Amino acid sequence: MAQGSIKPFLIQKDASGNFRLTVRTTRYNSIGYPIVSSKLQDEVFETQSAAKAYARKNFNAAAGEYATK
Repeated sequence: MAQGSIKPFLIQKDASGNFRLTVRTTRYNSIGYPIVSSKLQDEVFETQSAAKAYARKNFNAAAGEYATK
């Protein structure tokens, strides 16, 4: 990944203590400016590991493609 690129899977804890997964896609306009789209998944996970397992199974996520901030 290039310097400063967005990791495609964001895992965050919500107000009720559950973890949520956001899938982000990056595309570039004609002058090379990145445009990031994100979609919060409907599923709610009890642990961060469960969210990562879901991303691996459903989106073919690999190690190093997760962000927490």
